Amino acid sequence: MARAFTPKVITANDLLEGDVIYFTADDSWTRDMASAELITDEAVAPLRLLDAEKQNIRIVGAYLADAKAGPNGPEPTHFREDFRRTGPSNYFHGKQEAEANV
Repeated sequence: MARAFTPKVITANDLLEGDVIYFTADDSWTRDMASAELITDEAVAPLRLLDAEKQNIRIVGAYLADAKAGPNGPEPTHFREDFRRTGPSNYFHGKQEAEANV
């Protein structure tokens, strides 16, 4: 028996800065997962991934990541994606520093 489709977001890394980025419904990229396009149609997911991969002069390593609808937009369902969106874990800098000072 096939598993039910889990909603997805498309994520990649910014080629120049290395930051985790997410594909939006208007074919642009954002660093905010809540602004990403939540793909709920299994047939559309691989097509949107192809659209994202066409932007290979800006991104690297695009893939579909499980997500769920949250009150402010898509949210991760797996700890790996939750960890990725906060940046490197070796010391506070970048996104982590900004979140610590809030």
